[in-house]
Amino acid sequence: MCGIVGFIGGGGSAEHRGATAGRMADAIARRGPDDSGIWVDADAGLSFGHRRLSIVDLSPAGHQPMVSSCGRWVITFNGEIYNHAELRAELDGAGMAPEWRGHCDTEVLLAAIAAWGIRQALQRCVGMFAFGLWDKRERTLTLARDRLGEKPLYFGWAGKTFLFASELAALQKHPDWQGQIDRDALCLFLRFNYIPAPHTIYRGIRKLLPGTYFELRAGDRTGTAQIYWDSSEVAARGAREPFQGSPDEAVE
Repeated sequence: MCGIVGFIGGGGSAEHRGATAGRMADAIARRGPDDSGIWVDADAGLSFGHRRLSIVDLSPAGHQPMVSSCGRWVITFNGEIYNHAELRAELDGAGMAPEWRGHCDTEVLLAAIAAWGIRQALQRCVGMFAFGLWDKRERTLTLARDRLGEKPLYFGWAGKTFLFASELAALQKHPDWQGQIDRDALCLFLRFNYIPAPHTIYRGIRKLLPGTYFELRAGDRTGTAQIYWDSSEVAARGAREPFQGSPDEAVE
């Protein structure tokens, strides 16, 4: 696992923003003891932080936050894309691949987004992940989570600043953090012995739902969430088109 953090909005210099992102990432350093990094777009008021646990490509080529080969996209990524080798081969075969810098699945994800767009890239990816993605051209922040929600992602507003992170502990290190208890969420906890998504214990902070991505343009107060994978649709399609092969084929 790795740890991701980020925020957009609010005030402060690039140095201040970078230091804040660093403190947020350090709060979840146990998620990624192998490497750390920050990235700041001072003009847009955006900062990313990352704590890395090196699994795929242990070299510095996997350092994050990572900028795409074309320079348009920046990502802070937690998880693993299981079919990254197949996606890489597909990009190579279609002549849509960049000049690869390493063998990291994050680099392949960035190349897939650059080639096919965010939604189609997510639909092609098989894995467990959560990430924050910045589009420098459109000045848009995208948050995304894997189909079943194996990797956590929390987000919400703290005053004039939009925050996100792998854990609530990272959000608490931002100077705009308010941390007011959501009494409705507390009632849910007392009823179910846990807090169901998208709620969290804090007012205004939410869990991104599985199979969903959320987009927020710089300067906006409201973003849009879109579902890219729905288990009910998959189940309905399976009922309409049942598997006709042998049991051996089903587990291949």
